[in-house]
Amino acid sequence: MSLQAILYTSSPPALQILDQLKLPHESVYVPIRTCEDAYDAIKRMVVRGAPAIAIVAALALAVELGSGGGPSSKDKESAGHARAYVHGQLDYLVQSRPTAVNLADAAGKLKAVVNAEAGSAETVVGRYVEAAEKMLVDDVKDNENIGRFGAEWILGNAKVGEGEVKGRVAVLTHCNTGSLATAGYGTALGIIRSLHSGSNLTHTYCTETRPYNQGSRLTAFELVHDKIPATLITDSMASSLMSLKSIAAVIVGADRVAANGDTANKIGTYQLAIVAKYHGAKFVVAAPTTSIDMKTASGKDIVIEHRPGKEVTNVGTVATAARGINVYNPSFDVTPKDLIDAIATEKGVAVKNAAGDFDLSRFF
Repeated sequence: MSLQAILYTSSPPALQILDQLKLPHESVYVPIRTCEDAYDAIKRMVVRGAPAIAIVAALALAVELGSGGGPSSKDKESAGHARAYVHGQLDYLVQSRPTAVNLADAAGKLKAVVNAEAGSAETVVGRYVEAAEKMLVDDVKDNENIGRFGAEWILGNAKVGEGEVKGRVAVLTHCNTGSLATAGYGTALGIIRSLHSGSNLTHTYCTETRPYNQGSRLTAFELVHDKIPATLITDSMASSLMSLKSIAAVIVGADRVAANGDTANKIGTYQLAIVAKYHGAKFVVAAPTTSIDMKTASGKDIVIEHRPGKEVTNVGTVATAARGINVYNPSFDVTPKDLIDAIATEKGVAVKNAAGDFDLSRFF
C-alpha cells in the first residue's frame, strides 16, 4: 500500500498531514485546523508537491468552516458573507507558494462553486466542503490514469538499448512526485509504479534533488517502502549515469505547464532534459490537467519562487558553506517545450505536432 501524506475525515472534520521535513527519520502527522496552519505548512514545505498543496489548502478551509470558523449565521442574507469569507481565505492560501498553478486552479474552481450557490450561509459552506472533498478523491483517480497513460506511451516509444529486452525499461526521475506529493499514487512516480506493477520496469534511478533533498529524503523513502528496484544518485551524476546505462526515459512532474508546453518544475529539471536529449532518452512530463495553465502563453511568463539561501548553505543546523557567500536559490526552472517529448495527463498523452507544438487545448 502506498504511503498517505494526507489524512482527512469529514465527520468530525479533521485534517492531518505527514510532516515531510522529518522524513525519512520520523513519520509524524501534523494536525491542520485552520487556513493559517495550512499556509504555514505549505510555506515551510511541511507539505509539498503541487497537487498535495492544492488539496491541503482546500481541505484546511473545509475543516475550518466545518468546525465553526468563519460566518456561522444560517440566515439566507448571510450567504454573501460566507462567499466573501471563502474567497478571502482562498486568496490568502494561494500566496503561500505562487509558482504551483494547482493551488490557484483549485481556488478558482472552489470560488465558482460557492458563487453558484444561492442558498444560505449553511448551504454555501456545505457546497464548498463537498467540492473540496471531491478534489481529494479525484486526485487519486487522476494519478492512476496518468500512470497508465504514461507507462503505455513510454513502452511504445522509448528506445530499446543494446542488450535490453523490449517491454522492459530503466528510468530516471527527479524530485518527489509520488504519494507524498499528491493525494495518493503520484504523477511521475505514478508512471513508475504503473511500469513496476506491469513487470515492465528493470530499475529506477532517483536524483538526490539538492538543495532540499526531496529525492533522497522522500522519493527514495517511497521506492524502498513499495519495494521498487531503485538506486539513488546525486544530481551531478546524471550525465555519467546516462552515458553508462541504458535509460529509456526521464520522468518528471510539473508545477506549472504553460499553454505551449514549457514546463516549470523543481530546479535541476532543465539540465536533465538537456542530458536526456543528448543521450536519446525520452523526456516525459507527468502532470494532471490542473497543472496546465492555458492563460500563461510560455515559460517566460511563469513567476519563479526563490527560497532562503540557508537551504543551500546549511544542512539542518550545520553550515556547509563559507559565511557571507551569496546564494542563488530558485525553487524551480523552466524546461523549454523543444526538450520535452510527451506530457502525460489523466486524459491522455500530448505529443508535439509536425510544427513542434503541443496542442494542450484539447484537454479542456
